[in-house]
Amino acid sequence: MFQSIRQSLKKTRQNVFGQIVSVLGGGDIDDETWEDLEALLIQADMGVETSMAIIEQLQDRVREDRLVHTEQLLEALKDNMRQILKDPEVFEMEEDREITVVMVVGVNGAGKTTSIGKLAKHYQENGRKVVMVAGDTFRAAAIDQLKVWSDRAEVPIIAGQPGGDPAAMAYDGIRAARGRGYDLVFVDTAGRLHTKFNLMRELEKVHSVLQKSVHRAPHEVLLVVDAPTGQNALLQAQKFKETVNVTGVVLTKLDGTAKGGMVFSIYRDLGLPVRFIGTGEKIEDLAPFDPDQFIDGLFEED
Repeated sequence: MFQSIRQSLKKTRQNVFGQIVSVLGGGDIDDETWEDLEALLIQADMGVETSMAIIEQLQDRVREDRLVHTEQLLEALKDNMRQILKDPEVFEMEEDREITVVMVVGVNGAGKTTSIGKLAKHYQENGRKVVMVAGDTFRAAAIDQLKVWSDRAEVPIIAGQPGGDPAAMAYDGIRAARGRGYDLVFVDTAGRLHTKFNLMRELEKVHSVLQKSVHRAPHEVLLVVDAPTGQNALLQAQKFKETVNVTGVVLTKLDGTAKGGMVFSIYRDLGLPVRFIGTGEKIEDLAPFDPDQFIDGLFEED
């Protein structure tokens, strides 16, 4: 699993964090050290606020521990990153209940349908009775795409007709899943643009129906984020969080970008944990997020 995470971080490691290792590879700590490090953190798409906070904390560490050499900063930087990626929450999907409902949201093109297929396969292989609900009724193609991933994952799907009411589809899907004995339900939703007020209200309706259908549902609201969009994705995430109380992030297409640093902004700026990372295009290319493996993958040389 570590190899897949490490491979997905190749561009981030080669383009940015390899340079950080070089900057911290020898010599004394001076003003240029801080300027170079700050620029590289921002280049990795950590965001200005997160990058500045890391720099300030490292400068405090230098003063407190009287560090003088740049190589001493590398482990301090890793420690600082681990502190940012702390996640005290229990992953709700792992809890023992009769039926667990997971609502999956995200904008078009982020990889939402693909992620649902991968998640369904992952949990089915771990002993869960999984079913998908095709709640994106606005596009016929969305239902067809989910059916393709249903076949690939060998996980059943509950779908209605295109153009139907998404909240009604969610209700019918939960009722059917419960009647057929499934214990983990992934509810797809329309990949609408977060700027469209009326469509976000539709998401609220689906969320409300799930709440009324199952106690404490949805137990997870996973936001699928397209890593190459970088800091722009955080603006999307904030709007989704406000609308449907997002509980975690699935980060896709990480292998195609050097913006792996955005994970730290997701944690620090949004207060959301990353649950899974998409590490490739195949159905098995999904890795549960592990902070230590992620940080090691950023720095470990090829």
